[in-house]
Amino acid sequence: MPDRMVEMFVSMVLEMKAFALFSILFGIGLAVQYERLSRRGQAYYWLSRRLLVLLAFGLLHLLFLWNGDILTEYAIAGMLVLPFLIAPTGAIAAGFTCFLALYLAMPMMSLPIPWPDTEALQRHVADANIAYGTGGALDVWRFSIHELHLLLPLHLWVLPRTIALFLLGMLTWRTGVMQRQEQHLRAFLVTGGIGVIVGATITVAGAVGVLSDWGAFGAALPNLATVVLAIGYGALVLALVQLPVAGQVLKVFAPLGRMAFSNYIMQSAIFGFIFFGYGLGYFGRLGAAHALLIGIAVYSVQVLFSDWWLARFRFGPLEWLWRTLMYGVKQPMRKPVIQSVLVNEIRLSMRDF
Repeated sequence: MPDRMVEMFVSMVLEMKAFALFSILFGIGLAVQYERLSRRGQAYYWLSRRLLVLLAFGLLHLLFLWNGDILTEYAIAGMLVLPFLIAPTGAIAAGFTCFLALYLAMPMMSLPIPWPDTEALQRHVADANIAYGTGGALDVWRFSIHELHLLLPLHLWVLPRTIALFLLGMLTWRTGVMQRQEQHLRAFLVTGGIGVIVGATITVAGAVGVLSDWGAFGAALPNLATVVLAIGYGALVLALVQLPVAGQVLKVFAPLGRMAFSNYIMQSAIFGFIFFGYGLGYFGRLGAAHALLIGIAVYSVQVLFSDWWLARFRFGPLEWLWRTLMYGVKQPMRKPVIQSVLVNEIRLSMRDF
């Protein structure tokens, strides 16, 4: 029973919503970086280098650590949206609308994107339980490479949504909403409330089969619900960080976000050791509830580690490497000793208070 409840919770509340929310944030990041790099000149050149380095990281992660990588798709989608950075705001809005419409219409279109049938997927799951749960490092790697042909169609289906949400993030920054968050508290609350209510309603309707009689349109609505929920989640977080108590609680997670790249790769390594055969071999042996508890434990440790690391260093380890490779010059890593000591003293004072 707990496993079933956790599976439903993850599927309806979290699955693909975090991916969508991160896509919006990545689009905001592109707009911020373009604005800053424009002051130095050659913004396109530096952003292209940044995305090419990300692509290299993504391919290494995809081929050698975890084939569920999202960095490769982010790098490719980022390259595709770069021209919009100099486009008028109306063009960005139009691009978002068109790519989102394409994503929603894809279930109603006959596209040459292969998708395995149910029987093939069941066979694959059985093979994966053996390869990932009991195989050594070489066995896991071989099966991971073999599995790529099943994952490619998923990325092709999701790519228009990723591009659309990148553009939504760019549009959000262009409108100035993020720069003046305190002026838009009520708008964030309203948007967040509507997004969560509408998205949750569509999600529940799809789960109980209400949309099955609506044909292809009903099949497209759950895809829309994912986007609407992601927007709702993001708006609510922007509202909550402005409230005294909630804001203080959410600030605990800020270091984790500043080291998102490093933490993402670390999670692949940690969970690979926990679940794959070359480590503890728990793949296919744990229920959803136990897997969730392990995920929460790893996440909590990363929160503490990120706070400790950023008290001493300017960037996360992979953020530093990404930045260094982008500029072709070794970036300063360690914070000045005086600054680090001051930060620690402030934190200790706050705890005593």
